[in-house]
Amino acid sequence: MQKLVVILGTNASGKSDLGIRVAEHFGGEVVSADSRQVYRGLDLGSGKITPAQAARVKHHLIDVADVSEYYSLAQYQRAAYSAIDSISSTGKLPFLVGGTGLYISAIVEGYQLVDVPPNDQLRAELESLPLPQLVARLEKSDPDAASRIDKSNRRRLIRAIEIASAGYANSAAHKNSPRYDCLQLGLTWPREILVERIEQRLRERLAAGMIEEIAGLRSGGVSDLRLDKLGLEYRYITRYLRGELSSLDDLRAQLGIAIRQFAKEQLTWFKRDSRIVWLDPFGDCFQKACVRIREWEGKLPSAP
Repeated sequence: MQKLVVILGTNASGKSDLGIRVAEHFGGEVVSADSRQVYRGLDLGSGKITPAQAARVKHHLIDVADVSEYYSLAQYQRAAYSAIDSISSTGKLPFLVGGTGLYISAIVEGYQLVDVPPNDQLRAELESLPLPQLVARLEKSDPDAASRIDKSNRRRLIRAIEIASAGYANSAAHKNSPRYDCLQLGLTWPREILVERIEQRLRERLAAGMIEEIAGLRSGGVSDLRLDKLGLEYRYITRYLRGELSSLDDLRAQLGIAIRQFAKEQLTWFKRDSRIVWLDPFGDCFQKACVRIREWEGKLPSAP
């Protein structure tokens, strides 16, 4: 079974920098696991790596789709499999690096997926319904999915109804036998430090031109609806540009809260997987990651 190192973490955890350093050290290549970095033009808002970082290690699945396109989980999985297999075929070690939990799980677990495109008309109808009606509708169309789904998650309920309405059972998308021998390394920080890192990163990206980036997307024809669906930075800065937020300080405050909440959701997702080895952020994460990888490869005795 081919080997795959996964480096994952929350927003502002430092996972991208760590992934680059470790992949560079082992002579490997990086496959991005970020649902917004697949899109061209989403740079500062998605926290995309810089050209200088990209020059150090070859990256895959960044800037592979137009922002106006819908890039599905199934498309991502196929492309990631292809990239990982290609890297492995050259004798190099592939590194899956990112914070989109569903992308990572689709690769690590080997999900079998049905590729159902979004139905905008159906979604518009469903968005107007309260949660109990969404649950009832899914129970009628796909009882098995309704029994397993998080009934408080509107987005997942709508997607499950969408799949069922297309004539597929949601059970068609289930965990398959893992395709790779994976070592998962996780990186995060205590909450108070992570909040500081999120705020600092937000200030830096705003100063670097994140508002101007999103204004440019709007002037280039990307709709406000599309930007809203991209979430977080794209949603709140679009609201700011429309005059719906009273000031730059208001933008910083509301966006900061949203990013912190998203980081909490990321951590909740990752903590469900007991196989993830969490690195101590207060030490030398690079050295610790390298030791773990060598142990996993059988080149060092395992730590007690």
